[in-house]
Amino acid sequence: MKAVVWTKYGPPEVLQLQQVEKPVPKDNEVLIRIFATTVTAGDCELRSLKLPIYISLPIRIWIGFRKPRSNTIPGTELAGEIEAVGKDVKLFKPGDQVFGSAGMGFGANAEYICLPEQPGEMEGGVAIKPANMTYEESATVPFGGRDALHFLRLGNIQSGQRILINGAGGSIGTYAVQLAKYFGAEVTAVDSTAKLEMLRSIGADQVIDYTQEDFVQRGEIYDVIFDVVGKISLSRSRKSLKQNGSYLLANPGSQLVQALWTRVTTNRQVILETASGTIEDLNFLRELIEEGKIRTVIDRGYPLEQIVEAHRYVETGQKKGNVVVTV
Repeated sequence: MKAVVWTKYGPPEVLQLQQVEKPVPKDNEVLIRIFATTVTAGDCELRSLKLPIYISLPIRIWIGFRKPRSNTIPGTELAGEIEAVGKDVKLFKPGDQVFGSAGMGFGANAEYICLPEQPGEMEGGVAIKPANMTYEESATVPFGGRDALHFLRLGNIQSGQRILINGAGGSIGTYAVQLAKYFGAEVTAVDSTAKLEMLRSIGADQVIDYTQEDFVQRGEIYDVIFDVVGKISLSRSRKSLKQNGSYLLANPGSQLVQALWTRVTTNRQVILETASGTIEDLNFLRELIEEGKIRTVIDRGYPLEQIVEAHRYVETGQKKGNVVVTV
């Protein structure tokens, strides 16, 4: 089968399209023929490992110091059709149309993948895909949709609350805007100029262009500040968050020290735990999608053969919503 192979850490060119052996499902696994996958900002960060040392070092210990020693096919999100099932599989059958995630095992940037019917802690799991979505649309849900849902639930979003979402125009942010609206919150979305109209179209009540305006200077107060991209200064933005409000940090990185200090010195909540989506989350999101409550935003699509170009584009930071790769 064709698959993208991650040869070492570095720029997009370290990804190569190669012929590799087609996987065979174990007794508890399903074999999925992949029709669509994605490239996210997280995929690019892992590929390059341009991360703070306290994040990159554990990854090198886990995956490999100089290059990945296993998990050499990148990609986490996928949508496709089940081709075969192991003898112990009960919930799926050949021909089922599914969407899901390979989790931290990666491997979705390929023609086929084997995944367990019941995922472990680091695996993402699969479910029947939304009936009203294409494979390309469905492939964007398992990462962005589940991460957004995970953090909003941790933040205990309530009807009537005010939430500011920083980095609202990406994979997680576009779902966070819609889910926060579904939960009844008033949403202020922050991103660059080119993304503002799209953010209005998916339900943002207010939009702020961070290249022109600092939201802190507005003097608005929020119940929750959800920083998807890890760019907000927690010390500067405290006056924009209620005394008992919550910071949701999806990509804490350089904010880690600030986050710990804020926890110690204020009564504001700081939530930065790693998202670990479940199959129940996929089914919950599928129901919302089929009811027309949320939808995906796709910026561009690339064939698998142009995976390098897809990574280059995602690294520009200009993508609106999601970048899809067709297989």
